[in-house]
Amino acid sequence: MKDPSDAAAWSSFLAIYRPVVCRLARSRELQHADADDLAQHVFISVARAIEKWEPGVGRPPFRIWLARITRNAIVNAITRQKPDAAVGSTSVQELLNELPDRDFETTKEVIDESRTQAIRWAADQIRSEFTELTWEMFWQTSIKGRSVAVVARELHRTMGAVYIARCRVMQRLKQKITEVSEVWSDVE
Repeated sequence: MKDPSDAAAWSSFLAIYRPVVCRLARSRELQHADADDLAQHVFISVARAIEKWEPGVGRPPFRIWLARITRNAIVNAITRQKPDAAVGSTSVQELLNELPDRDFETTKEVIDESRTQAIRWAADQIRSEFTELTWEMFWQTSIKGRSVAVVARELHRTMGAVYIARCRVMQRLKQKITEVSEVWSDVE
């Protein structure tokens, strides 16, 4: 990603992290269009600063660095909005002040969401490498959480065949995620 002309790296990066940033912005009650604008600003900031980011001991992992950029962009977007005039007594204002501040959650959310999005992206990338039956056995047991015995019975396969299919897809999924996550690795 440090090479701005590496379109493949940037394409993979955006496919994984843009939905994460948009979902976080939407969870902070930004409108869809505002969340898209915010994501664009976040990735412009990343593109400008990526050359200076270096992994290492004592330095923030990539996802934490990205979370900080995202959190700052969200705070800036929210504080630029016109505030609604609050109406109510002092007790209502005290109740509002007791609501937890969600900014501290942003880093954990970026990490969790990016892992989920990386799995989605990798699954889309590798799905065509497997037969429909193999994919279905994997999907039903690993993603939907259905028991191997039930899936085997429904698909007229042995439990061993389901385990093998699931294992093959999981191995390939891990390989695909590793291909992109080494570029944006983080030690957590």
